[in-house]
Amino acid sequence: MRKKEMEERRERRIIMFPLPLTGHLNPMIELAGIFHHRGFSVTILHTSFNSPDPSRHPRFTFRTIHHNKEGEEQDPLSQQEVRAMDLFALIRVMKQSYAEPFQVGVPRVVLRTTSVASVCAFAAFPLLREKGYLPIQDYTLDDPVIELPPLKVKDLPVIETKDPEELYRIMKDMVEGAKSSSGVIWNTFEDLERLQLIDLSRNFQVPFFPIGPFHKYSEDLPSTKNNKEDYAITDWLDKQEPKSVVYASFGSLAAIEEKEFLEIAWGLRNSEQPFLWVVRPGLVRGVEWLPCGFMENIGQKGKIVKWANQLEVLAHPSLGAFWTHCGWNSTLESICEGIPMICTPCFTDQRVSARYIVRCMASWDNVGTK
Repeated sequence: MRKKEMEERRERRIIMFPLPLTGHLNPMIELAGIFHHRGFSVTILHTSFNSPDPSRHPRFTFRTIHHNKEGEEQDPLSQQEVRAMDLFALIRVMKQSYAEPFQVGVPRVVLRTTSVASVCAFAAFPLLREKGYLPIQDYTLDDPVIELPPLKVKDLPVIETKDPEELYRIMKDMVEGAKSSSGVIWNTFEDLERLQLIDLSRNFQVPFFPIGPFHKYSEDLPSTKNNKEDYAITDWLDKQEPKSVVYASFGSLAAIEEKEFLEIAWGLRNSEQPFLWVVRPGLVRGVEWLPCGFMENIGQKGKIVKWANQLEVLAHPSLGAFWTHCGWNSTLESICEGIPMICTPCFTDQRVSARYIVRCMASWDNVGTK
């Protein structure tokens, strides 16, 4: 790109406003890196809750937007009862607590951080209600959704909530917001979701830009080594046989019961394969870290950590399989490295991704949702 063109672009600023959740924030920052590399200036708006560290991204300008709850100093999103809410309740609180940061008339482009297939399902909610698929009934869980193959009813991206009607309203607002935008950017690529892109573009009637996977193009990625634990993980992986390690990680939001946690643990231990397992604080409901005496019972083949650089782990030659919750970022990262996936989806779009992984992407297994 010519220097003059770069300078002209640098005078044009893109303002980005992600949801304050890791699975949304990370791809937004990766996309910001892509824009910056193309010569644009980037400002990222964020809440004080779960805010990014500007020192890790010195090329961008960061601005905190403040909540509009008079008399409250603490960000409403940071309150313990709010953090325990489901995703859609969290979005409701955010809408109630923050004013719209953009003026009417500013061109708006939507970033979707989930698969196109899952948005096809979200967009079909009115039809699914009309056809009787929603609300979901236990006796229909294994029924195929004729209008959305290869999904079954249990794969539909709903979430347990006290107010199902609110869920439908939020999904409708999300779809209508995309349709009224100047275009939709997707963290996916045509060879992966060509048919879904074609189907949805007919419905939305706005330009689509499937320019993913972002992490393969962005220069604004997490630093490779942050502390001794990072080096310890790499050293451990270096000692394992090629394609032998099972890597297990279930994202930044999922929470499981202790019984399920122990079943996963015994499954990994009894596999007799070396395994690297990310057990972040809060993963197990009611248990801050590991159950008492757990480490003594897992044997010598396993390594358990609170955090790992997933991009580096998946790219390591010792990796043989990824046991995943099927979050879209994790799914893309695994596909890009050619790592087979064992799927244990937890909620919403993860169920859609798991079904497509098993049926359309020739991966290993889908635990609990066959």
